[in-house]
Amino acid sequence: MAKKKPASTPEPDDAVIQVRGVTAVIGETPVLAKVSFKAREGQAVKLLGANGAGKTTLLRVLAGTLKPATGTALVGGYPADEKDPSFRALVTALIGPPPLAHNLTLSEHFALMGLSWGLSTEEAIGRGGRVLDAFGVGALASRFPHELSSGQQQMAALALTLTRPADIILLDEPEQRLDADRVGVLAALLEEERDDGATLVVASHSVALREALTGPTVTLTEVRTSHAD
Repeated sequence: MAKKKPASTPEPDDAVIQVRGVTAVIGETPVLAKVSFKAREGQAVKLLGANGAGKTTLLRVLAGTLKPATGTALVGGYPADEKDPSFRALVTALIGPPPLAHNLTLSEHFALMGLSWGLSTEEAIGRGGRVLDAFGVGALASRFPHELSSGQQQMAALALTLTRPADIILLDEPEQRLDADRVGVLAALLEEERDDGATLVVASHSVALREALTGPTVTLTEVRTSHAD
């Protein structure tokens, strides 16, 4: 469920996310060609592009963990910067496996997430447990991360991500290691978040997931590099 936004200066057209002419480089290597798009509250933006087109890179820019080489990325009215507490309070992201403590159960991870973001222990465990229940794996709440299969680890990561109250949800291939039925469950969970007012940006190879999400598609072009003769 989307959380109440902190006070911020809204964009004139009420866009929650504004990406303007953003490119990215790592070292001296271009990893994201110029991209611009906007997203409003309650939209799910679906990122398309060939492998290496920069879908994960763009998500990292939006999460504030990678500064763009050119252009600007505004999220919830703030420049995307993970060091800004006001920005950080708006965004939850699953971009790669989350760090998990080997000696904490999944329920204890949910409780710790709740403590960090103003939820009671009961509410946090309930939110995470609800996601596990939707996937049909509620019993995993009492297990430790190392006891989970790869597919179960993905469901646990999604549950932890959705435990956090946030207005913006960023997901990189959230369907990975899920069977078709559970991709359908994931789509329903994400549509519920969107219906509650959250704005999503999702990179996915699953046609079924993309078709189930309500919102525009942004297609990234491949990065072109030039070489001196």
